[in-house]
Amino acid sequence: MSAVLDNFDVYLRAFGYTFALFLVAGVLSLVLGTILVAFRVGPISVLQRAAATYVTLVRNTPLVIVFAFFSFVAPIFGIGFNWLQVRIGDFSFTAFFGAAAVSLTLYTATFVCEALRAGINAVPLGQAEAARAIGLPFTGVMSQVVLPQAFRASLPPLASVQIALIKNTSVAAVYGVAEATARMRGFTNDFSSQRIGIFVCFALGYIVIVEAFSFLSSRLERRWRVAT
Repeated sequence: MSAVLDNFDVYLRAFGYTFALFLVAGVLSLVLGTILVAFRVGPISVLQRAAATYVTLVRNTPLVIVFAFFSFVAPIFGIGFNWLQVRIGDFSFTAFFGAAAVSLTLYTATFVCEALRAGINAVPLGQAEAARAIGLPFTGVMSQVVLPQAFRASLPPLASVQIALIKNTSVAAVYGVAEATARMRGFTNDFSSQRIGIFVCFALGYIVIVEAFSFLSSRLERRWRVAT
């Protein structure tokens, strides 16, 4: 464990990358997932089929393959992130980070879509019909009536999806992002006699992030329950 304590700045920076990946992919996956679910329940059949096909294909594809596609295949077709060169303090966000963030976003959005679709199914049909009766278009019905209630109803599964995202960021270690799992591998290689302590320290780091997010989501769920 002394290996981690002696290099605590490296340890914190590694979890900084993990948190940055989670934050970027978490926000973008919520946005994309919301768009996908609007397509899936919308009146345009072409968009319904396109969204359903996308969700089915990506959700059933292993995340490692999604990462491999954006790391090795997409650049062949000119889809790359070499333009990404951002430095904030000790953190450097490069093409590897961009590919990881996009992979996590596109993958997680499918689960967000399905969680929200379950929430939409929990909204009484009469409310949407009443909104249409007073002249609201589909976008107005979704944004003002259906989605606010769907988010409340689907908050627990949405929180589970985001918790899974926190742990899925570890896949980025294989593709060049110096996040927590990558640093843990480096520590175990350099300090092989302290492997158990290193594993414990990094496991605790993930637990802290997950528990903090779980606490915030439970507080939000309680507040929304009181509001209703």
